[in-house]
Amino acid sequence: MGASHSREDLLESSDSEQEQEEAYEDATEGSSERHPKTPSSSLDDVEAKLKALKLKYSTSSSSSSLAVKLYLHVGGNTPKAKWVTSDKFTTYSFIKTHSETDTDEENDSDSGHDEQPFWVLKVGSKVRSLVGPEMGLKSFPDQRRVDFVARGVWAMKFFTEHDHAEFMKSYEKCLFENTHGVEATEENKLKIYGKDFIVWAKPEAADDSMWEDAEEAFAKSPTPVRQSQDLREEFEEASNGGIQSLALGALDNSFLVGDNGIQVVKNFAHGIHGKGAFVNFSDGYQNGGGGGSAYCTPKKTLLMRAETNMLLMSPMGGGKLHSTGLHQLDIETGKVVSEWKFGKDGAEITMRDITNDSKGAQLDPSGSTFLGLDDNRLCRWDMRDRNGMVQNLADSGCHVNTPVLNWAQGHQFSRGTNFQCFATTGDGSIVVGSLDGKIRLYSVSTMRLAKTAFPGLGSPVTHVDVTFDGKWIVGTTDTYLILICTLFTDKDGRTKTGFSGRMGNKIAAPRLLKLTPLDSHLAGGNNKFRNAQFSWVTENGKQERHIVATVGKFSVIWNFQQVKDGSHECYRNQQGLKSCYCYKIVLRDDSIVESRFMHDKFAVTDSPEAPLVIATPMKVSSFSISSKR
Repeated sequence: MGASHSREDLLESSDSEQEQEEAYEDATEGSSERHPKTPSSSLDDVEAKLKALKLKYSTSSSSSSLAVKLYLHVGGNTPKAKWVTSDKFTTYSFIKTHSETDTDEENDSDSGHDEQPFWVLKVGSKVRSLVGPEMGLKSFPDQRRVDFVARGVWAMKFFTEHDHAEFMKSYEKCLFENTHGVEATEENKLKIYGKDFIVWAKPEAADDSMWEDAEEAFAKSPTPVRQSQDLREEFEEASNGGIQSLALGALDNSFLVGDNGIQVVKNFAHGIHGKGAFVNFSDGYQNGGGGGSAYCTPKKTLLMRAETNMLLMSPMGGGKLHSTGLHQLDIETGKVVSEWKFGKDGAEITMRDITNDSKGAQLDPSGSTFLGLDDNRLCRWDMRDRNGMVQNLADSGCHVNTPVLNWAQGHQFSRGTNFQCFATTGDGSIVVGSLDGKIRLYSVSTMRLAKTAFPGLGSPVTHVDVTFDGKWIVGTTDTYLILICTLFTDKDGRTKTGFSGRMGNKIAAPRLLKLTPLDSHLAGGNNKFRNAQFSWVTENGKQERHIVATVGKFSVIWNFQQVKDGSHECYRNQQGLKSCYCYKIVLRDDSIVESRFMHDKFAVTDSPEAPLVIATPMKVSSFSISSKR
């Protein structure tokens, strides 16, 4: 129960991979030190024998094979987990093919496929994997080693540093081609990333001074982050039904949205606890907005008007995430007081997401507007009609002629922007994530033209968050998080964010937050990163201190200051975009619905951070971050 049943207290820290390294060395004891110290002619003999056995590795569609030692991780998340030698001497190759499972011979000179071929990594007869971010490949240059996931967790150890470097070059080229569909030439990189963002492809040429400036500013923060922190479970609360979402409040209450209704819980300095009122979903709440629809649990909730009202939005059904309308719930009375449809120019339209006008807008007692997002729409809705009147259905007794929300501001894009998610800063600037991986920044004044558009790395952005001051963005993809610094220096020498002006080519490269291959595998093959968010502040001068995301039964927490520290040991000897593997894991006994930090006001004196709340379908738990004694 709680956070005490993982490898160490149900909390796994990847600040150091010492334990994995020791296990790896144990597995290689007596063998890795005896790897073939033979002249090239001896290796040629071995390769000739492999050829004779039809382990073909050099064809018109295959890169050259090289010798490696292959290891397999066994034991999973148990005390007996270790690396074992799978093959003392084998070869790998990158093969261009139309199938992840076909044999090499079946793909040679194959011209019968209409689909574009792709690269796979083949290691001996035991590994054949599509080259992609799902492999979670992690390089250890100082050990001449790479770890990756391919129906198990594997490690390859190279016999020379040159062999390791050559493998990484080939891997990066194959990954680029599989991701973008073109060869990894300088010309193609320029086409994909653009001149202003070419440092995303060449991070060694990036201006990382903005990251360094951020580290200095963070060090001057009035509440310094302690270097040694621990998580302690404070509260655990069972739910009345399957929890679907979590709506955290910054005032007295938070809300668990379940299959049957909304459970009100109390906010405390050490988490959320103690059941209050329970709001049952009545027949008045139905699917998608608008009368006559079938009942459906809301998938999106939004607190408004000093957290006395909640907007509820459900998908239309049929596997679609979009909605044609929403309901407004008065939390104090437990009644649906308004029901709205989305419409523009007399036509019904849909929305896929809604959010507050700004980071602290839910605390405004008079707020009547909110933002909406659809695949090709970004807009601001006003719950008042054009005459300033507010609809009230509390006493109407019927839901016919559902009124249409007032489209107060926005733009409907003619071409496919494929918007997926969005978030707002403290001043109301908007960041939008897209299916193609692009992240666009819009100022408060306009939704028509993005001030800055960051290129995608090839994976769809499924969730996005931004700091209160707009200086940092975290985007969620299935296999990694991308952290972007929006700061830049304009031609007059002034420091701005990408929300206020077009960023030039002197910008910082993004950083990636990833799980180690082992943790990625333990999280489950079908589990993906979801809903990465910064800790929650709503005041100028205060800084977010952590990033949290969920992966299956894992809640994964990064120390934001550590991620920004370019000298941190995690980044040593890395090539390409810097990737941070230093995090803490809280493991639950069920898939996690949501993980979020409470508002900064709930941080107590012995903690650098507000409590972390983790919701699973049947219970919600609160964890405090404190100094290790």
